[in-house]
Amino acid sequence: MSPDSTDRNFPSAADDAKTARLTPAVTPQVASPAYRLAFDDEEFLLREEMRPVRLLLELSKPELILSEHQIQHTVVIFGSARTLCREAAKEVYFAAKNLWHGDPENPALKALVDQAKRNMRQAENYETARKLAHLITEHCGNEGPPPLHVVTGGGPGIMEAANRGAHEAGGRSVGLNIVLPREQEPNTYISPELCFRFHYFAMRKMHFLMRARALVAFPGGFGTLDELFETLTLIQTGKINPLPVLLFDRDYWQKLINWELLVEEGMISPEDLELITYVDTVEEAWAIISAHTA
Repeated sequence: MSPDSTDRNFPSAADDAKTARLTPAVTPQVASPAYRLAFDDEEFLLREEMRPVRLLLELSKPELILSEHQIQHTVVIFGSARTLCREAAKEVYFAAKNLWHGDPENPALKALVDQAKRNMRQAENYETARKLAHLITEHCGNEGPPPLHVVTGGGPGIMEAANRGAHEAGGRSVGLNIVLPREQEPNTYISPELCFRFHYFAMRKMHFLMRARALVAFPGGFGTLDELFETLTLIQTGKINPLPVLLFDRDYWQKLINWELLVEEGMISPEDLELITYVDTVEEAWAIISAHTA
């Protein structure tokens, strides 16, 4: 009888690591850090000189797990971590308004109310991202392979909204979180088996785009702009295949970025403006995404 295909003549790395951990440190040689298995030596792996190995690990771990779960095509949804859902925005607004009482002598509280009003307006983007992710997941769950899966940065705000929409549609979605000075927990709507944590922004951004078939950007700050412009640069320079880059909330983006100035000054070509598409509704966005991925 032939051995099972998983049987091997040599012990696995896991087997040897287990054996090594059980070896008693009875001599100075065995007790020495130099004697530890390199791949099982955390102190060694965290050395500055081992950064290339850690970069490779952050590339390989999500790649292997996503492949094992057959995540092949994705729609990446970016946006601010600070955007509140409609209910939370209302609570903040009424709390700020009750504190202020219309007192003109209290500009700090007036500013708080003004920000709460902006939160209410941005909360509509939360609901839109939620609906879009629901629609993507709902449609792709019943269509031919490979289905589209929603990917976010794994945090709160717009990221939570998108993972939430996919979850409410009964599908799986991916979250690519990152270690930050102010700890950011992954939102609770990410599929646990598809929830990743990164140290390197570069590896995280690579995984955003490796399987992407479309990118959707809602209003956001530095992180959203970083991810948006890296994508546009890679498309413009031919480093990745062309894909739709959809921007929700036209007024925000046109106030924030003077695209025409870049053309006027010769910094980009007129045709580069065709790399972005403004969308106003979930249905419009889905029509573009589905046409590109058909």
